Amino acid sequence: MKFFLDTALITEIKDALDLGMLDGVTTNPSLVAKTGKSFREVIDEILAIVPGPVSLEVTATDCAGMLREGRELRKLGKNVVVKIPLIKEGLKATKVLASEGTPVNVTLCFSATQALLAAKAGAAYISPFVGRLDDRGHEGMAIVSEIRKIYDNYAFPTEILVASVRHPLHVRDAGIMGADVATIPWKILEDMIKHPLTDLGLEQFLKDWQKVPGGMSAVLATQSKQEAVRAR
Repeated sequence: MKFFLDTALITEIKDALDLGMLDGVTTNPSLVAKTGKSFREVIDEILAIVPGPVSLEVTATDCAGMLREGRELRKLGKNVVVKIPLIKEGLKATKVLASEGTPVNVTLCFSATQALLAAKAGAAYISPFVGRLDDRGHEGMAIVSEIRKIYDNYAFPTEILVASVRHPLHVRDAGIMGADVATIPWKILEDMIKHPLTDLGLEQFLKDWQKVPGGMSAVLATQSKQEAVRAR
């Protein structure tokens, strides 16, 4: 499963790259606004360091406007994916952009039938918002399972991009259900790394190591001496 980072902060993107956990980035106007920088400055910085897909969102709500904005966004970089909302005008724009070779991430999906429409329109990605469904008393991850079955039934190439991720369990379930991508806020990625038993185990290992005569410093010193002898 691929991990996209849901952010517009360069520091978070660089940290995820260092971890080897970054396959792409998703952004939106709200995330860009939080940086305090101009849209173009933020996007240029992101595109300069992210090797994978970067989803950039249109703000228009009519087909003509989405096409105009989508085509301009695509010019910013070869790895730009245009984010379009799952409304009727959005499906029209998705069909046109997809036919032109522009990958589209259809966002704000809340049902499997919507996902089916997006796939038929040619979307490269469908983004079910599982956390927002949970907020309304629905089982958000259930939609991912339904979409996976429908897409597999008809061999749709559209990738399932699990969005609105609120906790590590969403990521776990996405992997179990066979989602292609999860777009994850940095905080959730950090939470996935942590486990109290890992911390306790490390603490115990370090305590035990202190009881070993010489410790790691003695091991490294011996190794350095051996390497020096071999180098003569």
